[in-house]
Order: sequence, then C-alpha cells, then structure tokens
Amino acid sequence: MDIVKNILETSHFAHEFIYHNQPLLTAQEGADYFKIDTGQTAPTLIIKTDIDFFALVISGSSRRVKLQDLSFLLGCKKIRMANREEVKERTGFDAGNLPMIGIPLPHILDKQLFSYPCIYGGSGQLNRTLKITPLALQQLNTVIAITTVFR
Repeated sequence: MDIVKNILETSHFAHEFIYHNQPLLTAQEGADYFKIDTGQTAPTLIIKTDIDFFALVISGSSRRVKLQDLSFLLGCKKIRMANREEVKERTGFDAGNLPMIGIPLPHILDKQLFSYPCIYGGSGQLNRTLKITPLALQQLNTVIAITTVFR
C-alpha cells in the first residue's frame, strides 16, 4: 500500500513523483541531482519528547535542529532525535526513507521552505522523490508550528 500516493490522489494539490536509479541520501545529493538550491530539499526527521513524537520537515540548508528551542516551543522538558527503531515503530517507515506527508504525527515545518514555489523530499520509497508546494505540505499534514528554529 502506498500511503503517500493515496493521500495525493485524493487531494487537489499538484504533485510530481520523480524516479531515480539510486537513493538520494543527503540534501546536497538531492540538490545536485535536481539542480536546485539545497534549501529546496526537505528532509523529514522524527523527534521524541516527554510529550509525544513529532515529525520535523526542515529545509536542506538548515545546518542543525535547535533542540532547546524546540523544547521551549513544544513546552516539553526532554527532547532528542528518535532512534531508528523508534522511527520505524512510530511511522512505519525506515529512518532515511521518511515521506514528507503521510506520517501520523504532529508536524513542525521549517519556515524557510515557504520561500520556494516547490520543494523536493521523501516519498516513502528510496528511489522516488516527491515534488510538492509548501502549501500542500502544510495542508496534507497535521501542522502544529511553522518556525525558524532550524538554523
């Protein structure tokens, strides 16, 4: 079952699946392959807090996740990146293969993504990239914040 494809087929948002022969594992690899700015790439990460798990979709040009700032934003005391086992258990996807949409967790988006007409990120399949608008990303997820805590 292709959750991402099903969500997109029932939405009114334009999208494109782009197939490639090898996985694109870093923002720089994606930017080079598609000939785009690294900021237009949108990796998805999972964090674990003492409240819940959250999905972060960040701009590929963001150098790091400011966990202390995210902790303040979420009102939690403990926060860390989820490990591979937790990612698989909570999302159904392997770490490094997370889609931008279709993860049943609250989402936090990088505000920088909204400076681009379209963004490129995970589709849930290693050799397939999803191209969508930032508005589609926002509307097709349960977004609780759009922020700049990813520099």
